[in-house]
Amino acid sequence: MLVISTVITYAQEVTDTSLLSLDRIHSNEFRQDYGQRIQWIENGDAYVIIEKSTAGDDELVRYESATQKGAVYVASEHLKAGDKSLAIKSFSLTADGSKVLIFTNTSRVWRSNTKGDYWVYDIASKSIKQLGTSFEPSSLMFAKFSSDNSFVYYVHKFNIYKENFKTNELSQLTSDGTGDIINGTFDWVYEEEFGKRDGFVLSPSDKHLAFWRLDASETGTFYMINNTDSIYSKIVPVQYPKVGQEPSGAKIGVIDLASQKTIWVPLEGGEKENYIPGIQWINEDLLLIQQMNRHQNQLIVWTYKPSNGALKKVYTEKETTWVDLGYPDISGDLWGTNDLRTIDEGKSFLRMTESDAWRHIYKVSISTGEKTLITPFDYDVASMRTDTKNDVFFMASPNNSTQRYLFETDLKGKGKVKKITPEAYDGVNNYNISPNGKYAFHTHQNVKTVRTVRFVSLPDHNTLKTIVDNKAYADQLAALLMPEIRFTKVTTEEGIEIDLRMILPTNFDASKKYPVLFHVYGEPWGQVATDTQVGLWNIMMAQKGYVVIDMDNRGTPCLKGSEWRKSIYRKVGIINTRDQALAAKEVLKLDYLDNERTAVWGWSGGGTMTLNLMFRYPEVYKTGIAVAAVSDQLVYDNIYQERYMGLPQENMEDFVEGSPVTYAKNLEGNLLLIHGTADDNVHYQSAEILIDELIKQNKKFQMMSYPNRSHGIYEGENTRKHLYTLITDYLMEHTPPN
Repeated sequence: MLVISTVITYAQEVTDTSLLSLDRIHSNEFRQDYGQRIQWIENGDAYVIIEKSTAGDDELVRYESATQKGAVYVASEHLKAGDKSLAIKSFSLTADGSKVLIFTNTSRVWRSNTKGDYWVYDIASKSIKQLGTSFEPSSLMFAKFSSDNSFVYYVHKFNIYKENFKTNELSQLTSDGTGDIINGTFDWVYEEEFGKRDGFVLSPSDKHLAFWRLDASETGTFYMINNTDSIYSKIVPVQYPKVGQEPSGAKIGVIDLASQKTIWVPLEGGEKENYIPGIQWINEDLLLIQQMNRHQNQLIVWTYKPSNGALKKVYTEKETTWVDLGYPDISGDLWGTNDLRTIDEGKSFLRMTESDAWRHIYKVSISTGEKTLITPFDYDVASMRTDTKNDVFFMASPNNSTQRYLFETDLKGKGKVKKITPEAYDGVNNYNISPNGKYAFHTHQNVKTVRTVRFVSLPDHNTLKTIVDNKAYADQLAALLMPEIRFTKVTTEEGIEIDLRMILPTNFDASKKYPVLFHVYGEPWGQVATDTQVGLWNIMMAQKGYVVIDMDNRGTPCLKGSEWRKSIYRKVGIINTRDQALAAKEVLKLDYLDNERTAVWGWSGGGTMTLNLMFRYPEVYKTGIAVAAVSDQLVYDNIYQERYMGLPQENMEDFVEGSPVTYAKNLEGNLLLIHGTADDNVHYQSAEILIDELIKQNKKFQMMSYPNRSHGIYEGENTRKHLYTLITDYLMEHTPPN
């Protein structure tokens, strides 16, 4: 059953410039502004942002929050290495605002550019000095000021250092870091699945430094091959724990910075078969530690006191499925710090849990572990934003899971709630809220409105300044022939109601038949049928005559209750695939959709979903394009796959049942496989395993490998244009529009 709920229409005259092409999309013709990184200062009464000087170089500008009056904080002429201006990747300020730490000349580690050079700028003397000059360029990580501004701490090659930036005197605080032993940062899987990058924290007055130490010496090494950069191939090793393989050993060390002696926190369970996704200082003598078991269905929060070595279990949370750390959510940061929000002057913390039918916020007493329900509402909290003395801001959308809005409630759990986002901003909203809760950078978008950023006061949500309006981009879109977009709900034969976003062909005529392109993801880390801006490629495909459909099955992070999200446990590849296929069957009953010209495509988890749909429901899907897909769940990483599937040692049959390769023998339609050979996330191995099975089953398919490209397949000149040309041409050939 299909119910039409919302329709957005555009009526325009067709001109040559109103049509998109791949050449236009991949030129610099269409450009959006996404704003700059900011740092709140003075508890939120001011902030500092990166801007361009009149000469086009980076500089830092300070703005008063209340008045939005700006003044140059660090002029570009002072940010130079010799004659060369520094390009600021990020920056941080000392608590007193007297010095600025500049991060530049960065290089990539896994997903992000977390290695680089650090420079200290002294505002009083207007002088700048580089740190770590005895080390090779672009090799320092996570530099931090001491509280008295005398020292900077950072990671270099898996060890932690302390540098006096006046004298450049170095102290090495750890010495056993080798790559197998990792101090102060993380291995691949901790970053990918827990969002961990920066692996050490200073106590408030620098008496102690707490850090992660990972022992990856028994982690298996996966070898990628670089065939393009020399006449002889190069092996690229990646420490990567496959599902079923033992995690890296993890423990927390606390360094007494006066004596430089390290004490190891004696957590239960030892180093193996446990994860430590978060640590943070509450005060100078109290460290908060989050520990999860290997199955990730139990979270324990500990306190540790360096003064006497007291270790106390203050909170335990258990699930029959898995425990979320507070993400994922489309309005949140999928790779955050995992820090718990502390309130009541460090006496309590806030924790989002799913111990009942909904994702709720609880206040937990650090001394007693007593829980207080803060959000006693019958709907999900998508994510927390910040808290003030008496209130907490959170994201939710009680009536429409495709959208997100800001709400505020008290910290006493009395049930008083106020929607902060005005009605005018329907769609998906996001907020970077000041520490004092008085101001925020508000980001808004929906299917008919480009992404905008404004500076607002809270809780009145009064716009003090428009930061990004993207008017030029909006004008460009207005000149295009735009499609009609429909939000619908479809109910499967099993009674599951699924959100659906449908982009109709331009000049749509319901009496005609159109090819259908299903775009899928379908796993716990992604929601696709959202009220967000439509991409240029989708607009182009609608102009070519395609109906483009996004749907979200059970297991995706929709705000539809815990049962919706957790029902996928041990059924990845099964329940989500069935929901998609049954929903597609209902949608395809529409007269204007051609059941013989049905295509499906997706990336990563969406690529996996594409394969499962093609192999399990060949009567529905005639053409499929799978990009960077996991073909066999047994070759993906342990943290992700075990979180949602359990351990293969205990339920191997679920892994086999949920893997596309198991059903490759059923392929009937047209299949295009796409994979980067340097994919350190979903290894190229996954493609070759499937290719081998398809050959064994005598199934015809097409394959495109992208040499030396990672999971995002973007490195190298013209890569993205080539990729989308390939996808577009394949669809045009096998599911041609009228």
